[in-house]
Amino acid sequence: MVALVVCGWLTLAIGLSFAAGPDKSIAVIGPQAQAIAAVVKAKGHILVAYGYVTIARSEEAGFVGRLYAAGALLVLDADQAGGCTGLPPKRLVARL
Repeated sequence: MVALVVCGWLTLAIGLSFAAGPDKSIAVIGPQAQAIAAVVKAKGHILVAYGYVTIARSEEAGFVGRLYAAGALLVLDADQAGGCTGLPPKRLVARL
């Protein structure tokens, strides 16, 4: 049952990532060197990279498709995947 729920969530998250428009933060999951290379090849900008998660974005449409074509293993909309946008928390921005 747990595996079914996880597979369902993952399928939904991957599907939603293709609907992400320009200027959306995208989480590239996989080895850091491979993820960074995919982001650069897909003409994106790296916001933050740590461990097996690299957060990136692009102003051009079709970024998710270009990431997969460039060799990314798993690409998720960072907002949908748990809010890891690479941007400072709103409460921190409010204090600045």
